[in-house]
Amino acid sequence: MPTHKAVVTAPIGLHARPAALFVRAVTDTGLPVTITKSGTGGVDARSLLQVMTADFHHGCEVELGIEDSALSTTLSEARAEEALRALGELLESQGAE
Repeated sequence: MPTHKAVVTAPIGLHARPAALFVRAVTDTGLPVTITKSGTGGVDARSLLQVMTADFHHGCEVELGIEDSALSTTLSEARAEEALRALGELLESQGAE
């Protein structure tokens, strides 16, 4: 499963506007991305409600992932890893707003 670790830098964590921006970016990829923090199960990163209620607070490390079953001849592992890296960069740049 392709994964990427990132740190949530938005001062309010993934709530309200930062969560909406992140979910929109995930949805734009068209990929079934999950977001997980240590000690919890992952949530569907395409769901604003799930992301906002999962308590991804400022400074928490998260892991973004895509199940191997989503990979196919049209979605290479390299493309999946690139998408996860870009989403991770978005999470880590939101504190600079």
